[in-house]
Amino acid sequence: MNEIFETIKKIAFDIDDAIKNHDLGYSDGENSSGESQLKLDVESDLIIERAFREVSSVKNIVSEEKEGVLELHSDGEFTVCYDPLDGSSLVDVNLSVGSIFGIYKGELKAQNLVASAYVVYGPRIELVIATRDSKPTLYRSIGGVFKKISEVSLNEKGKLNASGGTQQNWLPYHKTFIDSLFASGYRLRYSGGMVPDLHQILLKGGGLFSYPATSDKPNGKLRQLFEVIPFALVYVMAGGEAIDDKGRGLMDLVPSFPHDTSPCFFGSKYEIEALKKAYGV
Repeated sequence: MNEIFETIKKIAFDIDDAIKNHDLGYSDGENSSGESQLKLDVESDLIIERAFREVSSVKNIVSEEKEGVLELHSDGEFTVCYDPLDGSSLVDVNLSVGSIFGIYKGELKAQNLVASAYVVYGPRIELVIATRDSKPTLYRSIGGVFKKISEVSLNEKGKLNASGGTQQNWLPYHKTFIDSLFASGYRLRYSGGMVPDLHQILLKGGGLFSYPATSDKPNGKLRQLFEVIPFALVYVMAGGEAIDDKGRGLMDLVPSFPHDTSPCFFGSKYEIEALKKAYGV
């Protein structure tokens, strides 16, 4: 699996170069969810596909930008599910964006996720890798090489709150809960990019990220295989928790199709327990 991690490091530099130097406009296509694709979405997806074609241990890839499963090596061991450029609509205003990778062995379900990684493209390029054997590890690009910085842990309680979805579509009990966090001193930190927002909470020691069920998206917006499950592993291994709106652990999810979605909540133990009480689960 180390070859996969090394490939992700190379991918990170290639995508960062594309962000800095290539066309930011929209392409003529849509992704599998019916969303308009930026040219950078398409290019980032191709960068990742080309890179994993050179890794014999990768049997299949599944991308947010593709329909279904693409086989690369019939005798490979792993399936890599990825969001090539999360938050890509933020690129034109120069905010941080990212890439997310989930590495699965066997059937595509959370139980079979063996590792995950994400990259933040910001003032610096940073990479976090999580496995089931140790705390997430932070790497930073220094002189064009990723250097290990530290392992990452969450505190029991945090100070940050990032809640997605349009507020007018929130369910009443979710709005009441979020208001209670602000009333008790939590700070709003929400950019509209899953990677930078969850990264900030992780490195600042705790808080809550939520993308709830809403009136327009009752099954949530974020995709299980590419976004929800990989970050669930990161947060659980950092000492936090990751649940859905029924209080079930996101590491128990079994997607019914490659682009299946779920309401999701990631955070320190204190915030997740408070959320469970507010939701009555």
